[in-house]
Amino acid sequence: MIAALLFATYISVSAPRVVLEHVEVIDGTGSAPQTDRNIVIENGKIAAITAGADVAPSDGTTVLDLRGHAVMPGIVGMHDHLYFFALPNLAADRSFEQPAVTQEMLFSAPRMYLANGVTTMRTTGTYDPYSELKLKRDIETGAVPGPHLDVTGPHLNMTSPDEARQTVDFWADRGVTSFKAYKYISRDALRAAVDEAHKRGLKITGHLCSVTYEEAVNAGIDNLEHGFFVDTAQDPNKKPDTCTDSEGDYTLEHMSDADADRLIALLVQHHVAITSTLLSTSASAGHEPPLGPAALALLSPAERDAYLYWRSRPPRPNNKAPLLLKRDMDLERKFVASGGLLLAGPDSYASGGVIPGFGDHREIEMLVEEGFTPLEAIRIATLNGATFLGRQNQIGSIAVGKNADLLVVKGNPAEHIEDIDNVRIVFKDGAGYDPQKLLDAAKGHYGEY
Repeated sequence: MIAALLFATYISVSAPRVVLEHVEVIDGTGSAPQTDRNIVIENGKIAAITAGADVAPSDGTTVLDLRGHAVMPGIVGMHDHLYFFALPNLAADRSFEQPAVTQEMLFSAPRMYLANGVTTMRTTGTYDPYSELKLKRDIETGAVPGPHLDVTGPHLNMTSPDEARQTVDFWADRGVTSFKAYKYISRDALRAAVDEAHKRGLKITGHLCSVTYEEAVNAGIDNLEHGFFVDTAQDPNKKPDTCTDSEGDYTLEHMSDADADRLIALLVQHHVAITSTLLSTSASAGHEPPLGPAALALLSPAERDAYLYWRSRPPRPNNKAPLLLKRDMDLERKFVASGGLLLAGPDSYASGGVIPGFGDHREIEMLVEEGFTPLEAIRIATLNGATFLGRQNQIGSIAVGKNADLLVVKGNPAEHIEDIDNVRIVFKDGAGYDPQKLLDAAKGHYGEY
């Protein structure tokens, strides 16, 4: 009972029927916005979308006059982590004392994601699956606030096919709903993991290195992470089942247009999605603007010091990150133009300023910088993710009958994508959350718990 009461303090709108008056509807499909509409929410669903009109409040009905606001689908984050990397005694050259420490941010991160309108997220790899599975159950039972979770199992980093099959079976039996192949997996292990996951109707993504993109496609992988950054096909001294020193940077820089076209055609033919994680690369290159006061206040004192120290480091000589980022952007645009399914997520890079929720907004803004229109970028971050998860009939766009997972922002992100930062209410399953209360609860905790 106490937990339920505390949870309720984050909810600002709760009624059997809610009417959002006079809003601009950005439906997530990429279609032109619908101006001056009313959205009716009943029993956690979108019950009606009608012409804008003044509605009188009544028993059981809450009416919100939202002139000057836009409503878009809740964000479906497809590379969003719950864990945090602590780097002891981090120095300006990025060196630190081993080992790096991974810790689940089970309190702060879900609140930060939800406050910024992330209503569904794939955790995309974890070091503590038990904790994330428990958090998922707690969120679904209403014990704690947070997005709906697609929990990804531990990184698949093995060479043995038997171990890969056993790992998939073990964690699928315990509730994991997706898997992530990692940098040192072998081709045979990847193929075994894919086959076992597909038998269960589950999908596998990959942050690869030892396996090339073409080899992963041939193994039946469903999704590739980090855009085109980690394909090692043309890296010097690439050997089968072995990660390279370049980890794909060389291939991205030197891939010819003909090779890129052939790879993209292969990906599209086999329906392999690509997840864009532009922000983590931009942050590591030191090209991101500093965190604003609201975001900075969420960091623990130690992490705030690490972030500010990292921001003040001298620039790296001969840094190729800007060149590689532009090349990746070009290939992502070409992939979409060829019919590919592009997903979005910011990854996690706290010392570089990539933090839950705020990072998701910046990733969408960077898609616009990449050359997509705001409406296209919003679709990539909402309906495309829902489509990959097989939940496009429930979430990802605004339509009658779908879940009332909605983001209310002041302004018009269809014209000015930066307005996505002006979050006023986040609806998840029809309950309206107060973003500021969620952020206030997390203040000073990200980097601790």
